[in-house]
Amino acid sequence: MTWFKPYTLQDLEGFRNANMGVHVGIEFTDIGDESLSASMPVDHRTVQPFGRLHGGASCVLSETLGSVAAWMCIDPDKQAGVGLEINANHIRTAWDGGVVIGKCTPMHIGRTTHVWQTEITDAETGKRVCISRLTVAIIDKPKA
Repeated sequence: MTWFKPYTLQDLEGFRNANMGVHVGIEFTDIGDESLSASMPVDHRTVQPFGRLHGGASCVLSETLGSVAAWMCIDPDKQAGVGLEINANHIRTAWDGGVVIGKCTPMHIGRTTHVWQTEITDAETGKRVCISRLTVAIIDKPKA
């Protein structure tokens, strides 16, 4: 198992409060042995002016998944993960009224860096909407 300890979806509920994820409706949906998934509605919060999924919203989903996945791999009492770089290839659109699903998997889990890839698909058609990669620095927390 990739994770620091066996987490449940209920353990992740606190990450939905008072942050970007709650504003765009992200909900964690699955924790696999080496993956973390979440859904996000395509609605007034996540579309650009023409009714298509906003590329920035895809990045929010990707960064949320990658950041939480990195956190799940470290001892959160001793370390933290901070984003270094994100990129996204927007392959096709999703339309207002739909839902997208992000599935995040590790490309590299090292002592000081992680690289997480998120594939975002249209929940109705199953077609790939975006592929994104997030690099996370793993830093030590200051000693009290």
